[in-house]
Amino acid sequence: MVDQARPVVLLLARIAIGAIFLVHGYQKFATMGIAGTTKFFESVGIPLAGVAAPAVAALEVVGGVALILGAALPIVGVLLALDMLGAIAFVHGANGLTGESGYELVLALAAASLAVGFTGGGALALDRAILRRRSTAPVTA
Repeated sequence: MVDQARPVVLLLARIAIGAIFLVHGYQKFATMGIAGTTKFFESVGIPLAGVAAPAVAALEVVGGVALILGAALPIVGVLLALDMLGAIAFVHGANGLTGESGYELVLALAAASLAVGFTGGGALALDRAILRRRSTAPVTA
């Protein structure tokens, strides 16, 4: 029964985690705007804030979509985990694990990104479909 549920559970986990990243990245573009995000990044001491703000926003949008689809999972998982470690280092870390604006959610997102990234995403992941296709493709000389 666990084996039968695994693909659906992994899909639901990918959708939930991916949606969180997608929305946060979208907010950096649409709600705050890149100028506002850059200003915030500068205020918390993120180096090269003018480069980091659009890069992080794009990573969170594209990475969120990639998680949902199950595409490039190990790469996306590592990049999103690093993104969250940066958020802990520059924004949430000083607030403690569970205090106001603490880093508990950010740490959970980092761990979840790595976990999903290195599970292979399950049978309903794009990565799995591509690998399956490659393994069944006829060999031509």
